[in-house]
Amino acid sequence: MRVDVLSIFPEALEHYLSQSLLGRARREGVLDVRVRDLREGASDAHRTIDDTPFGGGAGMVFAPEPVFRAVELFDCPRPLFLLSPSGRRFDQGMARDLARTPGTFSLLCGRYEGVDERIASHLVDGEISIGDFVLAGGELASLVVIEAVARLIPGVIGNDESSVEESFSSGLLEYPQYTRPARFRDWSVPEVLMSGDHARIARWRAAEALWRTIVRRPDLIALKGGLEEAEVQLLAEHGYPQGSGEVLAQGVARAAGDDAFEERGKK
Repeated sequence: MRVDVLSIFPEALEHYLSQSLLGRARREGVLDVRVRDLREGASDAHRTIDDTPFGGGAGMVFAPEPVFRAVELFDCPRPLFLLSPSGRRFDQGMARDLARTPGTFSLLCGRYEGVDERIASHLVDGEISIGDFVLAGGELASLVVIEAVARLIPGVIGNDESSVEESFSSGLLEYPQYTRPARFRDWSVPEVLMSGDHARIARWRAAEALWRTIVRRPDLIALKGGLEEAEVQLLAEHGYPQGSGEVLAQGVARAAGDDAFEERGKK
């Protein structure tokens, strides 16, 4: 996979992209990330990339000429996405789409008060937002997108099954994880995880993932159309409240900060 990132702070991006999982994937040739300096598109001695907005107002705006020129100069692969609060909300589904064919895309990191609308309307192929909040620029957002997508590429993470079991991959949050020691202070690892019974462990994990989603993100349960009968039975099997209405009601209460509601003990 090839990803081009255009930014006025290429060194900051390179530092992160050279570390850990992404750095190893780049060194092994599994992931081709090319960080481009937007100022290469500037035509003046000061390498100016922005200008004051027409109509007045605070801040500066990325000018169209240097941005268009930079994209054309580097022949950035398409689709080209602008990181913007106005964009489509980035989620695991979009990460999966980007990880598939054609296997290339580019990210344009805005700064200041935004970009000239002609960039958004006539240069990029779409806009991506990582959430309903405002950052100083698109650099952090671009790293979020690259890492989320890269993890889905075979060979990037050591155990490809990890990306399948992680939160949101199945529409649910991930089940809780434990490691040694089996007992730490007053807290013990659930007995089922030390049983060696893989079928029982799998059902426990499925129940925990389901319950954790109900408690912390009931909106995800609603998004998938509520609980199926088999899921209700799975919860009952592991000691959680029976009946989809009761379960969801308590999940909503928990999400709203109802301290009287407590998660049941793990079997």
